Amino acid sequence: MSSRHSRPRLFVYGTLRRGFENRHAHLLDRSARYLGTARVQGRLYDLGQYPGIRLADNPDQWVTGDLFRLRNAEAILAALDEYEGSEFARVPAIAALPSGERVPCWVYEYKPEVAEERRIVSGVYSSS
Repeated sequence: MSSRHSRPRLFVYGTLRRGFENRHAHLLDRSARYLGTARVQGRLYDLGQYPGIRLADNPDQWVTGDLFRLRNAEAILAALDEYEGSEFARVPAIAALPSGERVPCWVYEYKPEVAEERRIVSGVYSSS
């Protein structure tokens, strides 16, 4: 996905979204071009201090987040991989833009099993 001729995109749905006050969110905002709000098919879960996505093919289940085009992708992704830790894996996904266009991107997927009652049905994470 990360060829030399195109800058990879990253879909974020939790504490890396615009407006969150942490150094990794600021790093992403400074080091990438914000492309706007997008959605990825999946289920969102409340994990306490942050959310996690589990990708799914269900056409009725979407997670809303921000889409970025990365500059200096290797360095940014290395820092974010470390921030996300071993419970998350950076995996390829398809983001749907409001225009209907679908584009390839990376997303950090939560790997451990999670109880269904922790699901955020709206697909939108809020820090409150």
